[in-house]
Amino acid sequence: MGKTERKLAVVAIGGNSLIRDKNKPDVRHQWDAVRETVSHLAGMIEQGWDVVVTHGNGPQVGFILRRSEIAADEVHTVPLDIIGADTQGSIGYMLQQALENEFRRRHLNKSAVTVVTQVLVDADDPGFTNPTKGIGGYIDDPDQIAMFREQGWTVIDDAGRGHRRMIASPIPRKIIEIEAIKALAKQGFIVIAVGGGGIPVVENEKGELREGTFAVIDKDRATSLLAIELQADLFLVSTAIEQVAINFNKPDQQWLSSLTVDEARKYMEEGHFLPGSMKPKIEAVIAYLENGGKQALITNPEHIARALAGETGTWITKG
Repeated sequence: MGKTERKLAVVAIGGNSLIRDKNKPDVRHQWDAVRETVSHLAGMIEQGWDVVVTHGNGPQVGFILRRSEIAADEVHTVPLDIIGADTQGSIGYMLQQALENEFRRRHLNKSAVTVVTQVLVDADDPGFTNPTKGIGGYIDDPDQIAMFREQGWTVIDDAGRGHRRMIASPIPRKIIEIEAIKALAKQGFIVIAVGGGGIPVVENEKGELREGTFAVIDKDRATSLLAIELQADLFLVSTAIEQVAINFNKPDQQWLSSLTVDEARKYMEEGHFLPGSMKPKIEAVIAYLENGGKQALITNPEHIARALAGETGTWITKG
């Protein structure tokens, strides 16, 4: 691409980009995973793409929440919105440093910057009365389950994997720092934003004051909204698999190199895409394409270059 042909991609990197082995979740191993992931992003940038990156933060939020609870007799606990801000800063720092080291290695004149991002949600969103998003680890101890319920948490069996605390996951309505993100991207910065779906905030009735709220926003939904508001040329979902499949892990499994919105919706209605796995990614892609988006791509980090060349991945278009 020449200078006049640069295109903007919004890239959502999944949790596997930060923690590849659940038995090795410590920071040292997170660094290893981040460095590998950004090497593939840098290759995309080297090809001429401008990129805005979003990321998950679920495990990191769970770690901080648990540390806060364990230390509650010694120091104050940490509110969830502050935990969200903490993880945006720490993961953003890791991505920034790893990206800039990769740029230096490739002799690319690029810089990365993190924007701690708030996302507006409706105070009366139905999600607040029906918490559905798991947070923290799984709980086996009946006494601990009872204690959390006494504290006001919703604790349910999470898809047969064990009991887990659930929290509201309201629909994202507006990205507060969108103009700053636009300006930085326009200046050529690689922007890291809307980490973990953004920090959910609500406004008072007059829209004059904002405050954090006890919730988490789905990363894929928030990234879709970001891609829409940036009018991105590409929404790339970087996840754990090379291509989307129907009949996943069954004898008649079929990998898909392309999908239209209608086909994606049909397969989703038939139950091919599981909640908490591929379904929210497909929903996010559909929302992007139905609100002015051009094209979307789902693949894993190591195959981004080949997918952009049309050799693999799953491309989704309006049809």
